Amino acid sequence: MAALICGSLAFDMIMTFEGRFSEQILPQQLHILNVSFLVPTLRRDFGGCAGNIAYALKLLGGDPRPMAMLGSDGASYMRRFADLGISTASVQQLADVYTAQAMIMTDRDNNQITAFHPGAMMMAHHNRIVADPQVRVGIVAPDGREAMIEHAEQMAQAGIPFVFDPGQGLPMFDGEALRRFIAQASWVAVNDYEGQMLCERTGLSKAEISRQVKGFMVTLGAQGSEVWEQGECQVVPPVAPVQLLDPTGCGDAWRGALLYGLERGWPLVRCAELGSRMGALKIAHRGPQNYTLDFAVQ
Repeated sequence: MAALICGSLAFDMIMTFEGRFSEQILPQQLHILNVSFLVPTLRRDFGGCAGNIAYALKLLGGDPRPMAMLGSDGASYMRRFADLGISTASVQQLADVYTAQAMIMTDRDNNQITAFHPGAMMMAHHNRIVADPQVRVGIVAPDGREAMIEHAEQMAQAGIPFVFDPGQGLPMFDGEALRRFIAQASWVAVNDYEGQMLCERTGLSKAEISRQVKGFMVTLGAQGSEVWEQGECQVVPPVAPVQLLDPTGCGDAWRGALLYGLERGWPLVRCAELGSRMGALKIAHRGPQNYTLDFAVQ
């Protein structure tokens, strides 16, 4: 059975500044800011939450079906999916815009400055969801605002149980819109910061949210994760990584594991335990889609 993954596809441009931003940016001169950073290293990665989640799910042996929009420069991403054996039936390309691009510069203290160009992602709502007996579960991950709203509605109408994963798209929605997402979803997944914002905007506690869905999962980075079900919380411990190299895409690796377990009807705690293993594996590698599985899924 397949998992429908609605979200962004993007190219990540990763740049490393060998100094410290704090030594180049003078706080008292921010009103006339005009700086340039020498970045000796530059790397281009395949990214975007839909691509990263699909990659993780495919590694585990699942059947990801990404639904997203690429731009005129997206041919290499289509080839990558073909090479990985990931379906592109729900991935469209637009000729007059670029694929979404994230330009991320990191200094020696791991501070980051990011510029994001949404490009084709803003047209993702033109992808339409219809009922498919092969799709057992779905996820609405960060995407264009209209796409997130419409895809959640379409999944609910098609009878596809799905995870609402607002991610960095959460600030686009007010409390009423977020409460509607929760009402439509079967599960909700957020990180700690997003969880606090979700509770503040909806006026609901974590326990209250968990009573409206089958499960509410909050990832806590190095502290593991919380799994809330019917008002009760169980903490899932982290897995120690081999090394701490790059956190980019760790949350998406965790969500790939979640979908893998949901496809198979696993308890949520078991899904989260696999998520911890995937997050630990991903953080030991640079880039969101450059790691390989080093354990057998039980």
